[in-house]
Amino acid sequence: MLWLLLLSGFGAFVLLSLCCMPRIAVHQMTRMKRSSYDNCLDLLEEYQIFSRQQFNDLQKEEVRIQSHDGLQLYGTYIELYPHSKRTMIFVHGYTGALPWSSQFIDMFAQVGFNALLIDQRSHGNSEGKYATFGYMEKYDVQAWVDWVVRRNGDDSIIGLHGQSLGGGTALEYVTIHRPQVRFIVADCPYSDLTQLIRHQVVKLNRAPAWPLMPLIDRLLKRKAAFEMNDVSPIRAIAQSKLPILFIHGAADIFVPTKMSEDLYAVKPEPKELLLVDKATHGVSHCRERELYRNAVINFVTRYVGLPSQQAESIYSAELSEFNSTLAAQSVPFVHPVHSVQSAPPDQPTAVIAASTDNKKNDLQLDTSEPLAVFAVSVAPALPEEDAVEAAEEAGETTVLEPNFA
Repeated sequence: MLWLLLLSGFGAFVLLSLCCMPRIAVHQMTRMKRSSYDNCLDLLEEYQIFSRQQFNDLQKEEVRIQSHDGLQLYGTYIELYPHSKRTMIFVHGYTGALPWSSQFIDMFAQVGFNALLIDQRSHGNSEGKYATFGYMEKYDVQAWVDWVVRRNGDDSIIGLHGQSLGGGTALEYVTIHRPQVRFIVADCPYSDLTQLIRHQVVKLNRAPAWPLMPLIDRLLKRKAAFEMNDVSPIRAIAQSKLPILFIHGAADIFVPTKMSEDLYAVKPEPKELLLVDKATHGVSHCRERELYRNAVINFVTRYVGLPSQQAESIYSAELSEFNSTLAAQSVPFVHPVHSVQSAPPDQPTAVIAASTDNKKNDLQLDTSEPLAVFAVSVAPALPEEDAVEAAEEAGETTVLEPNFA
């Protein structure tokens, strides 16, 4: 009789688990607690990468637009260069908010780009109930691109920088992108949502893929109106000729490093890949700021060129005025550059297999100066535990991911 009671109890436990676990998973995927602006700024200051005072000192223009399905979306436009046609749109990660993206402004400002920081749907000050991993968000990016074009004209030069969820969103957007969008920087993106969730269910949570994956998918469809198979950045970029720079921490186990390697392998040229040794999820820039910056500037100048000399002199004057307001800060902005120095070969990071398609746009750009080429070396994609252990043995610290992805 005891064995019947034990068997019944075990069966009840299994049924309860099968009922609860998919619900928990879908909630974690789509409605996990969002970070506030203060949370993001606290993290930036903790990593000593950007200060709250710097963010507050930015001359910001609040922007509100409507999504294709009727949500109000919020963004902040930072016009460093009133004469520039160049704009970067920054797309943050899951549970994050637009202040987190402020750490990336200066590297693009050096080559003449204004900044549009956006809150993704259901994040920050934007409306929405669910995150959909790019399924709906790609149309939000389209709405932001259209706003920039209406503001700055059809000859706008637009780049996208997306991190984690933002990286996946930017890659999903490739299939519908406007001609004004000239390049994408995808930082720790996922290659395929089904594979990502399978990895997190099986590898990170030690749970069985079956029957959890089908149950998660069914509930996802009912709650958030999309399925995992609807989101596959690797499928979206398979035929794209848009220049894309993939960046990933070599010790990322949350979104495995291999996902960027797979994206790079499938993407036709032009393409580049940067792996940052010992960096976990979402902190490659925090870990190796200069190398990240150099990789980005080389990539941007390679595919959209440098501003013309006339524009450069205007930009320098405008940025000098901006820098004067930040002179007392511990993480200063810097001036635009005419050329970019490559990373020293002994840096603990690697740029892998940079493509050589040097196609430029047809606007007035000064591209007469040679572009730097990175030294190529392979950074091992260590598991996070191994990376932390190796760093401790060497007396170093390993930068871990923020509390949002």
